[in-house]
Amino acid sequence: MRDQDLRSSNLLIAAKIIIINMEKNLIILRGIPGSGKSTLANLIGDFICTADDYHMKDGKYVWTQENAHKAHKKCQEKVEWGMKSLVTEIIVANTSTTEKELQPYYDLANKYGYRVFSVIIENRHDGVSEHNVPQETLDKMKNRFNIKL
Repeated sequence: MRDQDLRSSNLLIAAKIIIINMEKNLIILRGIPGSGKSTLANLIGDFICTADDYHMKDGKYVWTQENAHKAHKKCQEKVEWGMKSLVTEIIVANTSTTEKELQPYYDLANKYGYRVFSVIIENRHDGVSEHNVPQETLDKMKNRFNIKL
């Protein structure tokens, strides 16, 4: 092996070691609609995943129950793509009211070596959902919101 090839090979190995050892964080912002999850996500990060993105059609939010599962699946796929691409900070901003909703993200974090921060966003500013979520639905979300301390 020539000296130049050896140096290039060593540099490549060193770069891979640095990338592998970089701290990788998954930040999950949880809260009911209107709490400010998306606003905070945009303040603190660049790689943001939300199920709401799936419901955007021509600049308008079009939510249907039939698409809810697909939206969350697409969000999870985006997170996994980011992890495979070695994005060091990934933010998920969804309601995530139950452990079942959180589990796919914990599984991905475990698979790709990400540290997880689960952050609950309180609605202390009387924020209103941008998506006109009915009060009855908000109440159901509040009642099933699971917190693990």
